[in-house]
Amino acid sequence: MSNVQPPDNPGPRPPVALIAGPTASGKSDLAVKLARWLEESGRHAVVINADSAQVYSDLQVLSARPTEAEMDGIEHRLFGAWDGAQACSAADWAAAAKSEIASLHTEGAIPILCGGTGLYLRTLLDGIAPVPAIAPEIRAAVRALPQAEARSALEREDPSAAARLAPADAARTTRALEVIRSTGRAIADWQAHKEGGIAERVNLHALVLLPEREWLYERCDRRFLQMMDRGAVAEVERLLERDLDTSLPVMRAIGVPELSAYLNGERGRDEAIAAGQIATRQYAKRQFTWFRHQPPVEWRRSENKNINVPEFFVSLLRETS
Repeated sequence: MSNVQPPDNPGPRPPVALIAGPTASGKSDLAVKLARWLEESGRHAVVINADSAQVYSDLQVLSARPTEAEMDGIEHRLFGAWDGAQACSAADWAAAAKSEIASLHTEGAIPILCGGTGLYLRTLLDGIAPVPAIAPEIRAAVRALPQAEARSALEREDPSAAARLAPADAARTTRALEVIRSTGRAIADWQAHKEGGIAERVNLHALVLLPEREWLYERCDRRFLQMMDRGAVAEVERLLERDLDTSLPVMRAIGVPELSAYLNGERGRDEAIAAGQIATRQYAKRQFTWFRHQPPVEWRRSENKNINVPEFFVSLLRETS
């Protein structure tokens, strides 16, 4: 990965294209179409992954990472860039993406962000709260608490965070509690002063794909079956052979727990497929809801049926001509 940092000097803001939306909505194909159109118009374009499963080299099949054929000769970056033994946080990905974007702008190329991980995109564009490292002894103590106790403690020590979080949201409860205990400041205070975002330093051309839900769910089901035919079981077998910590993101990726249960004899093949399809649809539903409500209103939306690339991105080409 490049270590080039975004330029601080004022001037015209360089362009970044973004294609976002739920899984199976057709983002990858559209990103390649956009890149191909830009290339044919005389501009070099590179697709940058913004999907939290496609970052892992271990998840070629189950993450639906584009194949060489699907890339159609277009350069792709940050796909399979992390080994599954190393968790890739939103901050990790954002730092790498920021570096790649700066490098491409230096070359006069156009970055095309493509993915459905809202937290990744929000961290890259808006920045991250500069929370200091949590004291190890505090982190250990907080993470040893049962969820009910952690929730009660949060209600006493940071009631505003407790009011925002669902009682069963263990991960965010733990985070908020360890922050208040380690820093003496509520997590909301830190989040109000985010740093490092690039939104004000680039000219973003964003498109969010929000297909009709039944169409999307049918694609989710069909794609999971295709993954089974393309080696998903063997992929999970290789992961299990590594004996990785089951709390790692790569081990919790959709399809891995379901097919692990099949390989361990806890589920039949058809049952594992059904469970994987359900998990995929549920994930798509959460993504759909997030992308429907969270992105700025100026981000264009589309159902992704017969999208005309020049129509949606003509301003991008005009800017770079």
